[in-house]
Amino acid sequence: MDTESVPAFRCSGTMIAPTILLTAGQCTNGFPDFESSGMRVFDESDVDQGTSDGTNFYPFGGGASIEASAWAAHPDYETAPFFFNDVGVVKLKSPVPGLVTADYGPLPAVDSLDALKTRRGKQDTTLTAIGYGLQEINPVFIQADHVRMISHPRLIQINAPGFTGDFSRLLSNNHATGGTCFGDSGGPNFLGDTQVIAGVTSFGLNGNCAGTGGVFRVDRRNVLDFINGFIAAHP
Repeated sequence: MDTESVPAFRCSGTMIAPTILLTAGQCTNGFPDFESSGMRVFDESDVDQGTSDGTNFYPFGGGASIEASAWAAHPDYETAPFFFNDVGVVKLKSPVPGLVTADYGPLPAVDSLDALKTRRGKQDTTLTAIGYGLQEINPVFIQADHVRMISHPRLIQINAPGFTGDFSRLLSNNHATGGTCFGDSGGPNFLGDTQVIAGVTSFGLNGNCAGTGGVFRVDRRNVLDFINGFIAAHP
């Protein structure tokens, strides 16, 4: 997000169609109300050569950045704490170069993640989390390389009271499995080793990005209706 042409903050996201990016509601909420704000999506500059190294040259996007023409958060985002409806969608003015149909992340089937609650050995259920956020943060040190990082957190909790209700889940966030941190918000959490987007990175329970991380589910009917409705309204 740019404010007066200066990068104000960043999030992560997933291309789900040639000009449609899926991210978190916290990354897209309210900003069209500010005339001085704009949004750019940074792609990896060498992706069209098939040699992407995960670098997107943020904040110096140049030819690697694409302006957004529209964005929105879930219509109920502001009616509850942010983690209840933390999903957003962005429309780009032009496609990301070099991507083909197989590169786009497919959305899950309605309520398909409910099966994880009853699956035996939930601690062995892993997801693939991807984002461009911080690598480490503590009171005296911050590491922010602005490159794509990948982790394989384990499922800890789903469909439980509190943060995880029926709309999100908690994943491990430690040195053994890796995890997510600030700037990873909106990034995909793929189901296992598939490209199915089980959810988007939403929140953390620790200011040092340790312990557990929260993921907003995108398999609920109201979420899929919002995403598909946005796509239909921005062909």
